Amino acid sequence: MAKPRLSFLRGLRFRLTLANGIFLVGLLVFLGLFFRGVLSLILDNQIRDILDEEWYAVKGYLIIHRGEPEWRYDPEDREEELIVKRMQQVFFLADAKGRKITASETFLDLGLVAEPDVVAALASKQPYWLEKRSSAGELFRIRGGMFVDDDNKAYFVAIGRSKAASEAILAEFTRDYQRLLPAFILSGCLLGWLVAGRAIRPVHELARTAERVSGDNLSLRIPSRGSGDELDNLIRTFNSMVERLESSFQMTRQFNADVSHELRTPLTAIRGQLEVALFTAKTKEQYREAMINALEDVERLSQTVRAMLLLSQAEGGQLALQRTVFDLAEVTRDIVDEFQIPAEEARVEVVCESDSAVGIEADRIQIERLLNNLLSNAVKYTPSGGKVVARVNSRGEEVVLEVEDTGMGIGADHLPHIFDRFYRVPGASKEKQGLGLGLSFVAWIVKAHGGSIQADSAVGKGTRFTIVIPAGARAGAQEATSPALQRS
Repeated sequence: MAKPRLSFLRGLRFRLTLANGIFLVGLLVFLGLFFRGVLSLILDNQIRDILDEEWYAVKGYLIIHRGEPEWRYDPEDREEELIVKRMQQVFFLADAKGRKITASETFLDLGLVAEPDVVAALASKQPYWLEKRSSAGELFRIRGGMFVDDDNKAYFVAIGRSKAASEAILAEFTRDYQRLLPAFILSGCLLGWLVAGRAIRPVHELARTAERVSGDNLSLRIPSRGSGDELDNLIRTFNSMVERLESSFQMTRQFNADVSHELRTPLTAIRGQLEVALFTAKTKEQYREAMINALEDVERLSQTVRAMLLLSQAEGGQLALQRTVFDLAEVTRDIVDEFQIPAEEARVEVVCESDSAVGIEADRIQIERLLNNLLSNAVKYTPSGGKVVARVNSRGEEVVLEVEDTGMGIGADHLPHIFDRFYRVPGASKEKQGLGLGLSFVAWIVKAHGGSIQADSAVGKGTRFTIVIPAGARAGAQEATSPALQRS
């Protein structure tokens, strides 16, 4: 029983409804407090306006002669009599030093205005406002200010009015709102529950379809609903993810086969060389020859493992670029010079065509690695008598690097995949085939510098790689936190 209940509470529909309910409660409470505050302010302003009118009316009825107050009005005028009696209900008169001259019983119950407050109010010549509660708990609003008699002598006069009616209105508003609040919340939550259920229904359908996708059935795709909404976007993203998974599974299978073969071959050779030396070698030269052969296979194994680890670190974002400013044309000429000896052995001409100086801000070691990989492939796959050209040119804020050969070329079917990890173009001899990691390194280096790479090729005519990198390669750079790659 506990598990289904727990599953229900963790469900997206329940959480959406809960979030909607919490938001609704907060909104309704906020609105209630807001409107109550607005209502309170309106009622208070009404009382202030009435007290302002009454206080100025006091000057027409009150006369102070020799410190004694006297109210002058027509007793036969019922309206004037009511106005004056209303003023006298909550009335306070003090001299300029704040000493009481007279006060009504209600004002005495409220408590007199302190003498320092009276003095400060007279000095400021501004209206004096105060709220006080009677001993019975009734709240009053007090309005005071300066009163000048005929002898130009200043006095402090204050009148007040009860806020009982205002408080009753506020209390009634609060009670009514509190009665309606649960109904509003319940209705909002019910509506949220229905809307959430309708919204996530397609997601459940998507989940049931996705359950059929497995490692043996990665070719399955979910058809689009054609509505162009967020769910269609989710379906497109899901299908794209499955495509990447399918490609990754294929590369992983190929990788396992390649690595298994590449590691097994040198390990078998090493073991064979050592066994031969152990059981058949008689002389020092025979032992030495066996050790040399074993070391060559160990080096081959080491290069394979190092290449796989470096690419894994690069693609995992664990390698940082160490940027410096240098002349790319000079670096390219130096790398081309290094390839002259292997190129002569293969009877391939390797030349550099570049501007006099092409400045760039980049990771020099990575750029050298890029050039080494491209030139190595170009020399390897160019037949005797062919030519390899490395070109470096400046184009505004960008630097263009081209490596072109007259080699065997790459078929159109294989060209889109040459930068994929472990992808090797079929047809090359076993001696020329590598692990398929070199161009993956090249693509990563270009991307890390915020550039782009393009390959153009025709079978039997050659291949040209065109790389465009910002001269100040900052934008789009993908940097991590570990030391820079070292050439291997």
